[in-house]
Amino acid sequence: MANVFDYLTWRGDLSFAQSPFNPVDNIIFSQLSYLPLDHIMPGPDKKNGISIDLLAKNFAESLSHETSHLHPELMFKDAPAFVSALGSSKRFKNCELWAYVNHVDISQEKQFSALSIIIGDGSSFIVYRGTDANIVGWKENFNMGFSEAVPAQLEAVSYLEKAAKIIKGPLRIGGHSKGGNLAVYAAAFCNKKIRRRISEIYSNDAPGFHHQVIESEGFQSIKERIYSFVPQSSIVGMLLEHGSPYTVIKSSQSGLMQHDLYSWEVTHNDMVRLDRVTQGSRFVDKTLREWISSLDYDHRQQFIEALYTILSASQAKSIPELTGDWFNAAGRMIQSLGNIDEHTRTLIGKTLAALFRAARNNIDTLFKPENK
Repeated sequence: MANVFDYLTWRGDLSFAQSPFNPVDNIIFSQLSYLPLDHIMPGPDKKNGISIDLLAKNFAESLSHETSHLHPELMFKDAPAFVSALGSSKRFKNCELWAYVNHVDISQEKQFSALSIIIGDGSSFIVYRGTDANIVGWKENFNMGFSEAVPAQLEAVSYLEKAAKIIKGPLRIGGHSKGGNLAVYAAAFCNKKIRRRISEIYSNDAPGFHHQVIESEGFQSIKERIYSFVPQSSIVGMLLEHGSPYTVIKSSQSGLMQHDLYSWEVTHNDMVRLDRVTQGSRFVDKTLREWISSLDYDHRQQFIEALYTILSASQAKSIPELTGDWFNAAGRMIQSLGNIDEHTRTLIGKTLAALFRAARNNIDTLFKPENK
């Protein structure tokens, strides 16, 4: 049941020259992208970056201050120990981080964050953050169900093209959850000269795309370079279409908690691989595919807008705010149901009924293992 902390103990004393970049390094950098690094990391307008060991020191110091800008309630609980371990490892401490951006725009329904990492082996890793605790970020995720491109995807392309003009050498890009989706999208739709420099694209339990993206010339040109990983009970990584095969990874958690990268089991230079996802994951995959395909784009959009309107009535801006005052938030959301017009109420009812129908149609998946 070894995880990234064990990997840092085993391989942390080996440079990238001694032990080449591997899939575990990818999930470490993907996890690093979730840190709230505003006021600590240089932005894209700065020429110089910051080493991971200096970042770790500044991060620890900021956490110790009552006036910290880090918003610890938005972080994973293991973040302080994770950053400390990175900062003290020979492998990671001298990696240079720069061009950090973190944009949350409620009016555009956009949540986007990314940073660039100069590894030290002549290559760089551009990593996109997945959905954080901001509710607008979750709304943008839902928008992927009916939009060919959401604002974060378009900004991911722009970020890659700007960074690539400065970065020399081969590029790796990746991310976790929505961040993996952004990495694939950016690689598919960036300038062709930049696309040719991309050696690997890492998608870690990330949702997929509409068929228009899969069928595009850009996607077809990169699909052999996509390394897609999902845990054995994946839900998020089963959403929409992917257009390339995935590798199943063993997680020490169960259910939706397997989405957590800290739970992914690793070896000295790889992740623990399995033959297939679980029956439960296949059930969710088939059910959601049937459900989504039964709804046209307008229906999906109206349903998502209605749910977001109800969620917004809670007046919470982040998941911690919502759960921290759940009683009052729930009351406001229930009250908002009375303000929804009859057409919208009917639409919500029909949409949920379609979901239950899809689940009933695919219930046998839970009892019939897939043939090898």
